[in-house]
Amino acid sequence: MDSDDFLDFWSEYRICMLASPRPDGSIHQVPVGATYDAEHGLVRVITFSSSYKARNIAAHPGVRVSVSQVEGGRWSTVEGTATVSDDPERVAEAVRRYAQRYREPRPNPDRVVVEIAVTRVMGNVGRPGRTSEQGGLGRS
Repeated sequence: MDSDDFLDFWSEYRICMLASPRPDGSIHQVPVGATYDAEHGLVRVITFSSSYKARNIAAHPGVRVSVSQVEGGRWSTVEGTATVSDDPERVAEAVRRYAQRYREPRPNPDRVVVEIAVTRVMGNVGRPGRTSEQGGLGRS
């Protein structure tokens, strides 16, 4: 599979799982809608500012997180450093991308965006910018 497979996989309607560390070291894992921005190397998740994931990440800017999605035997996980933003332009961009992949979200005056700067890609769906002949199939 090549990078087109990766981009298609990350643009088709599919629920993802966001995993982040709790302060005690255990894992907080929740289903989310996530979008991949190849140009900026970001995964975005919209959420309420009061959600545990937003509060936890905001309290630990740059914390390492992962976002995974699976369909049948196909899977992809991205890892990176996460930050939370309430900047209206960043939130609007995240909402626009979310609406393209899923549906228009309900209005939410307390919405924030979790932005994950991707540092690692794993899975059996081609990596962005690489073909399977170049080793684009990441293995964990």
